[in-house]
Amino acid sequence: MATNINAREVALKIIGEVDTEGAYANIALAKELGRHKLGDQDRRFVTELVYGTVKAGNTIDWILSHYSNRPLNKVPGVIRNILRMGIYQVFFLSKVPAFAACNQAVELAKKYGHAGTVKFVNAVLRSAVRNPEKAVYPDKNKDSVKYLALTYFHPEWLVKRWLNRLGVEQTEELLKFNNQTPALSVRTNTLKITRDELLIKLAKEGVTAQPSEWTPEGIICLEYPALSTLGTLKQGQLQVQDESSMLVAHVLAPQPGEFIIDACGAPGGKSTHIAALMNNRGRVVSGDIYSHKLKITEANAARLGITIIETKEIDATKLDTVYAGQADRVLVDAPCSGLGVLRRKPDSRWRKTKMMLEELPKLQGAILASAAACVKPGGVLVYSTCTTEPEENNQVVAAFLAANQEFILETTGEYLPQARPEQTIQLWPHRDGVDGFFIARMVRNIAGGIKSDKN
Repeated sequence: MATNINAREVALKIIGEVDTEGAYANIALAKELGRHKLGDQDRRFVTELVYGTVKAGNTIDWILSHYSNRPLNKVPGVIRNILRMGIYQVFFLSKVPAFAACNQAVELAKKYGHAGTVKFVNAVLRSAVRNPEKAVYPDKNKDSVKYLALTYFHPEWLVKRWLNRLGVEQTEELLKFNNQTPALSVRTNTLKITRDELLIKLAKEGVTAQPSEWTPEGIICLEYPALSTLGTLKQGQLQVQDESSMLVAHVLAPQPGEFIIDACGAPGGKSTHIAALMNNRGRVVSGDIYSHKLKITEANAARLGITIIETKEIDATKLDTVYAGQADRVLVDAPCSGLGVLRRKPDSRWRKTKMMLEELPKLQGAILASAAACVKPGGVLVYSTCTTEPEENNQVVAAFLAANQEFILETTGEYLPQARPEQTIQLWPHRDGVDGFFIARMVRNIAGGIKSDKN
């Protein structure tokens, strides 16, 4: 176990991995916290420093540009991240005294830099403390894109896009929501326990929880100890899964004894939910192109006591080469931009690009076409994503339906646990309080008409 390291130094190492090595903040954080024996307060502080500094990335760099005459890309990486972490504390962490943030940044600079960089760090941060008015955001009414991007830590291209679709008020609400820490959402494993029984058990384990209003299996955990301490998790009585993600299996509406394909199934949240709705009777093929992700699906299924899932390492655009015309129902939870789940990964907003919205629909369409060929006449095809963007959602479905007229779009909202009248479902984080998700349900023609679960 590593010792002799303080919370800020641990945070600096993680931020450096995200900045220069492309590491994912949540994974790097978990790994590094596991290496160091920090108290609860320090662990929380490291988490705040890492997630906050990464999330506020572009805004912090914009602020730094007002106090440094040196371009950031000319500053050594570790010194640049010491400055970023210092600025985050000075401008956004009111509980940290400014002098402490400056002093600790200087100490880190002494350890990782030289006399010149120590002076540089000291001068930049103390100037920021003395003259915070130098870094005043643009006027909201004159430049709403830049104001919102800086205030709420989002890339300008995305802010502009949402402003065009949603207007200023709703865009601001969405950006605010994306900066909130999401509540832990879990799904009751109904093969082993009822939701009411699980709520009682969770309370005994120190979890403050309430039933989800979206799904009959869902539970929202408001306060909870480390997940590794929960016997209910180890015993397979629950699965961590967001509420909007749980809706997908309900829309698919699998029945016991059927053959179901989950085209992009790993790490198994939806596959195991499908199996539970089938009472663990029938056959579920859960596919993915990555074998290491399929191992997670297998581990989840084993923990949950599910025996009907077969994992399959396969390119989802080639499903029809193996399963053409065989499946009662197929789910395509397609690879997407993930713009509906930005609150879950603080670094993800800076990894997204406009190019994704041009490239991903081609892949999504190819997967949907291959999956459709696996559906029996009268069978069901469900398409879902965790994004809010029409290019990846309604436009993909519309293009598919135009090219595959044997499929008919059903009223998807009728299949939700709380029925709605929409043909396709688009959930927005700021409106619905859950991850941004899209769901569309289609049925394949049979001779003489359409077979539907609502018939």
